[in-house]
Amino acid sequence: MAFDLIKLLTDVFDPQPGEVVTVACDVPRALGEDTPAWQERRAMAAEWQRAFTALGRGRSFAVRPLFTFRASGANGAELPAIGSMAGQTVPLRDTLLGSTLAVLLTEYSATAPLDVLSHMKEDFRAASMPGVEKRMERTALSADHHEVARRCKILEDILRGAVTLEVAFSTGHRCSFDLRFRKPEVDDGVLPRFKPGDRVINLPSGETFIVPYEGEQAGSRSQTAGMIPVRQGQELMSYIVEENRIVKVEGNGPTARTMRAFFAADPARTNIAEVAFGCNEWAQVTGNVLEDEKAGFHWAYGRSDHLGGVTGVAQFIQPDTVVHQDVVYAKGNPIQIAEATAVRQDGSRTRIIRNGAYVVF
Repeated sequence: MAFDLIKLLTDVFDPQPGEVVTVACDVPRALGEDTPAWQERRAMAAEWQRAFTALGRGRSFAVRPLFTFRASGANGAELPAIGSMAGQTVPLRDTLLGSTLAVLLTEYSATAPLDVLSHMKEDFRAASMPGVEKRMERTALSADHHEVARRCKILEDILRGAVTLEVAFSTGHRCSFDLRFRKPEVDDGVLPRFKPGDRVINLPSGETFIVPYEGEQAGSRSQTAGMIPVRQGQELMSYIVEENRIVKVEGNGPTARTMRAFFAADPARTNIAEVAFGCNEWAQVTGNVLEDEKAGFHWAYGRSDHLGGVTGVAQFIQPDTVVHQDVVYAKGNPIQIAEATAVRQDGSRTRIIRNGAYVVF
């Protein structure tokens, strides 16, 4: 079946009369940064702006000209103060908050700063699409969003009230994530006006996520601990985790040395910021994190405040070192999940994944 962009925009956002929609994309900071994929994404943003305009004629909502801004340079980093619209320089925050819906097709993730904006205005929601590719219109963007929402709800119910998530990897490594004092959230691909709860989603969508407890309460340290394997090419590293922090990177290869320097440059990067279960059955694992993470289990390090945690920009040494980076173990990745089990306070256990496959759907 051919992809229907108008149907996707209607199903996901259901724009109402009187709304104001802004479609935006980031642009390279220097000529040498640009790539064919980034160029395609900017063209895709223009196409989505035109599709919203066509939809707006029938639904009586306004669509602004395409908004562009200088790339932030890192996932989760703060956005610049200004951008461009119709050849004019305009303030970024006021432009986005002057909309009821913003859709950002970007090279670098803007999810965290968009979440901050969503708390400034009740009638504002946003979709963040970092690294989106045109081909995803044939894969994860074509998913049945009602089925995606059903699966997200099942996972949310399992994680709500769980105190621990025990994860065993196919490499033999194990890590226990402390879920106390936290609640799960869903990114189910549905974002109508005035949606209760979180008003920022990713597209493609399809995950239930939770931030492990970061030890911010006096007298209660985080119990997140273990060993997390990470493979880059043929190189296998092990991240040693204690009290929800990566305290050591084991490995003798060049990537391990790079990551040791990366975490040493800003200790806030070592924070375990998220554990999540992607459940979009149309998602394909290709190495693009935006889609890969919707296919199965993943975790992230760095910034967490936009997901319900306490590590934000202020905890990093400077804005340029802010990061939120996901690491994926979905089917098709070199490392799989042997078993993932949610444990409740009373000791009851619910197995979510076994041998790389979900057992709860």
